[in-house]
This record gives sequence, structure tokens and C-alpha cells, in this order.
Amino acid sequence: MEHSLEMTTLSQVLERLRQKGYDNEIKMSDHGRMQGVGLNKIYKPEDLKIIKNFRFEGDSDPADNSVIYLVEDNEGTIGYILDAYGTYSDHAGSGFDDFLKKIPTVDRDLQELF
Repeated sequence: MEHSLEMTTLSQVLERLRQKGYDNEIKMSDHGRMQGVGLNKIYKPEDLKIIKNFRFEGDSDPADNSVIYLVEDNEGTIGYILDAYGTYSDHAGSGFDDFLKKIPTVDRDLQELF
């Protein structure tokens, strides 16, 4: 019988993603485009769907709040978008938030993914 892994910290989730080969980070470039870091792809919101998200809250410091959006592209490649949330977001302006709002969400069971 396989025991499920408890993933309660940001580093635990990122390590599990790496182990599963889902460590394709997608970031907003300096030019305002969402780009796959390892795959060097440029994405539009319609190219992605959010399949899971993980939120983390710091015990004593609100600046420790972060979120991982696990996304799948049109070719079936799974990656992630990482950000602080709330007033501590790493992205100035509304471009990043507007991009995220346009990505459809299709929540999947963790057992299917991990």
C-alpha cells in the first residue's frame, strides 16, 4: 500500500513537482509575456488551464503568503506559476492578474497528478 505524501510547505510541493517532472516554471517576462522558463514557450491564457492550486500562509509574516498554480498547456505539458498573493504579489500592474483571470480552471484530484 502506497502512503500519500503530505505536502504542507512550498518547498515540499515544488520538490514533488520536480520529482514528477512537472517543474516547468512559467513566469511573466520583462516584456509582459508569460513564458515557460525551461521550455522557452510563450503562452496566451487560452493556451493554459489551471488544474490545481496550492496556497501557503506564513505563520508570523504576511509576506510569506504564496500560491502555486499548477497548469497544463494545450500539448498536455504540466508546469506551474508561482507568486506571492495579495498586496505582496511580485508583479506590478494588472497584467499578471489579468492573465491569470483569463485562464480556465479545471480542478483535478491530486492522486491523478501525483
